[in-house]
Amino acid sequence: MTTESKGKPPRFDAAFKAQFAELVRWRRDVRRFRPDPIEPHLIERLLTLASYAPSVGLSQPWRFVLVQSPERRQAIGENFSKANKAALGGYAGERQACYARLKLEGLAQAPVHLAVCADETTAQGHGLGRQTMPETIRYSVVAAIQTLWLAARAEGLGLGWVSILEPEAIKSVLDLPQHWTFVAYLCLGWPEEEHDDPELERHGWELRLCEASVKPITR
Repeated sequence: MTTESKGKPPRFDAAFKAQFAELVRWRRDVRRFRPDPIEPHLIERLLTLASYAPSVGLSQPWRFVLVQSPERRQAIGENFSKANKAALGGYAGERQACYARLKLEGLAQAPVHLAVCADETTAQGHGLGRQTMPETIRYSVVAAIQTLWLAARAEGLGLGWVSILEPEAIKSVLDLPQHWTFVAYLCLGWPEEEHDDPELERHGWELRLCEASVKPITR
């Protein structure tokens, strides 16, 4: 990438494009972490990059909560265990057995826990673009999470999204404002192992759909 002068758009060369494609392909939902700490300045840099994500009406509705309290982390882990047990009961036979073998979180190992929320009442953006589709506030938060995911991967970090949780219980555990919607609980850390294929595929849960899944439907 080269920039002729400040204020002019960058030019991304073939090497950069190839590296970016590799970055996207190597993004993983990580569940196995080393306990090594992450420097605070690196976390700050990643969150700054995440804030460049697109958002409806330039609302920037994402709210990141760094969860450091051991008591709160323990409560989150207990909620996962409860929700995971209920989810296991929704399957039967070999599918249930396969589910039981999966590692679906890295809560105990990940050095950094982040809860990510959407501020549903933010005045930023003056409501532009969300009058008919208010859910775009939450979509904007997901865009920030994806940006964070790629930025973390570029640093060699792994990120895992723990979705087997009860949202209202998590809001209570973290004492979050009522007008915030809980969107994601993220584990961030240095991966214990790295693979170019999804763990769920490697352990027989599902196969990745590639080219066939992105073919557009013509109307």
